[in-house]
Amino acid sequence: MLSNCCRASLSITIASTLKSPNNFPKSLFLGQKKTSLFLNPIFKKWNNSRMEFSTSISTSKLTIKASSAEALKNANELIDSVETFIFDCDGVIWKGDSLIDGVPETLDMLRAKGKRLIFVTNNSTKSRKQYGKKFETLGLSVNEEEIFASSFAAAAYLKSIDFPKDKKVYVVGEEGILKELDLAEYQHLGGQEDGGKKIELKPGFLMEHDESVGAVVVGFDRNFNYYKVQYATLCIRENPGCLFIATNRDAVTHLTDAQEWAGGGSMVGALVGSTQREPIVVGKPSTFMMDYVSKEFGIEKSQICMVGDRLDTDILFGQNGGCKTLLVLSGVTSLPMLQSPSNSIKPDFYTNKISDLLSLSAATV
Repeated sequence: MLSNCCRASLSITIASTLKSPNNFPKSLFLGQKKTSLFLNPIFKKWNNSRMEFSTSISTSKLTIKASSAEALKNANELIDSVETFIFDCDGVIWKGDSLIDGVPETLDMLRAKGKRLIFVTNNSTKSRKQYGKKFETLGLSVNEEEIFASSFAAAAYLKSIDFPKDKKVYVVGEEGILKELDLAEYQHLGGQEDGGKKIELKPGFLMEHDESVGAVVVGFDRNFNYYKVQYATLCIRENPGCLFIATNRDAVTHLTDAQEWAGGGSMVGALVGSTQREPIVVGKPSTFMMDYVSKEFGIEKSQICMVGDRLDTDILFGQNGGCKTLLVLSGVTSLPMLQSPSNSIKPDFYTNKISDLLSLSAATV
């Protein structure tokens, strides 16, 4: 049994040869309790029918804290304890196309203190370059190298496993994924081109699909339709070794600042239902992007503070990576949700919005 006052982590490395990594179980049983696991497959080589890989499994949900999350009071202490702040975007920096109050001043203050700022979003509709333009439109000075979107993560993941360039990627998603695949020089089909396609179901009709598709990438898609579901399903189920990759499984997203909208998880869920396969998730809370960022910039994960508005993606992402975590209540998560007895994900600190880092640090000077 784990003590309620300690953190426990389980790391298991499994080397095996399977037809597909998706066949690997996504849970372990510890006593009578089922513990969810986040898999980070790192493939040693890829071929048409089988993949050799080792899988690193971290059970961050084994992290147990004795007390509830603390309201942030001493911002300077938190700021001084880390070198890097990773910010989610939707619900933290902006909502829809509206900048959240106090963001520019807060980012300027952190940069003036010598902190590295990184922006990580599960939204796959834009590429890094396109997100750079959005930051610019909102009056924020952010370099493209500081932005990590799940669209980029999908392409980076394929590179990390040496996905062959003679294989194709079928995309259920929008322009961001296509642009990142282009930059990575991967052949792709689907995406926006299949948005208007329909299937005319006649007796004996058989839908053809490209047998050279070696991966299906699924992200948020406002032109999601039955054609894409069937095409992606055929690729995953019938093409030997075809990967099923999800940019994220977010339940909701912020398309406008007026309400929450169904997120990329709804598209991924449809394919899970039709294929009976679980995807490889490259966005939060999977540690893939955290590992990538840490390696890219040479950052110790203990020197990072993850700031986000979602418990099950942002905060879990930070906890999975061994970072400090700060929940802001400017997006999806409300204070009653955080303090609910049914919530098992507790950040280190919480506050109303990121500008509290500025006002609280000024108050303690």
